[in-house]
Amino acid sequence: MGACPASGWRANIVLYAALAANLGIAVAKFVAAAISGSSSMLTEGVHSLVDSGNQGLLLYGQHRATRPPDAEHPFGYGRELYFWAFVVAILIFGLGAGVSIYEGWQHLAAPEPLRDPLINYIVLGVAAVLEGSSWVIALREFGAAKGDMGWWQSVHESKDPATFIVLFEDSAALAGLAVAAIGIWASHAWGDPRIDGAASIVIGCILAAVATLLAREAKGLLIGERANPEVVACVRRILDSEPAIVRVNHVRTIHTAPDRIFVAISADFDDQLSMGAGEALIERIEQELKTALPMLSSIYIRPEKAEDAIPRSRSADRETARVCTLPT
Repeated sequence: MGACPASGWRANIVLYAALAANLGIAVAKFVAAAISGSSSMLTEGVHSLVDSGNQGLLLYGQHRATRPPDAEHPFGYGRELYFWAFVVAILIFGLGAGVSIYEGWQHLAAPEPLRDPLINYIVLGVAAVLEGSSWVIALREFGAAKGDMGWWQSVHESKDPATFIVLFEDSAALAGLAVAAIGIWASHAWGDPRIDGAASIVIGCILAAVATLLAREAKGLLIGERANPEVVACVRRILDSEPAIVRVNHVRTIHTAPDRIFVAISADFDDQLSMGAGEALIERIEQELKTALPMLSSIYIRPEKAEDAIPRSRSADRETARVCTLPT
């Protein structure tokens, strides 16, 4: 698991970069589509406009997620970001993919006369530079956060959807630009405007595939996902190092925000431990856990008898490290 997400400008640099790029690109694409009559260029304009709205929603979700806990939401509002991430996936599917496929179908059914494509090539080139810059920033930030994990595993394990959503959006945008460029060129090279409409449908299919993937990941976060295995293993190591704990029955975790985790622990305490000593032990364990894992925002430890508990070796206890170092 990587380090806790940063706050402020640094944490949102990916979103700000993508928002700035997409707003400028959307205007340029709509102007080019109006001049050239290109269906795929109009589709790309809608795509960039939807992406701009998506970045705005993610920034709004991050702002809402920072609200402190209250009586109605004792664990805070962190998971509101996951809700807006799911909304973003739906918008990509409904507006981005839906409009693209519809526009392409209309262009196939009623092809428009071909016009000078020069303005389209200029806009596509500028868009590729801007989208590529945003993509590089998102790739660099996500690569730094994933640590030693593989790319796909990191997406699946990530609890902060903002970075990987922008990365997938930008990847889809670059693929869409390539398809649009090929469609416009082929339409003029072979004198068939329907090819441009077919390119629009292909762009819509790319967006639909990306939206489906993002919706699946956002749904898992919204329902509630466990902490990464490294965090659970670290909690167990700290508990296992306590001589007064006979057995750790279970460690259950759930993310209440990208950088906040609720952990519930059931452990079998030594029968010889007095109530006062048990309370002191629990308080010390909680402090040790928060020191080792600052993302543990809420810790619940329940002394609970385990049937057929296996006493642990004291020598093994002494060999267990008390400080957990997570990969960064």
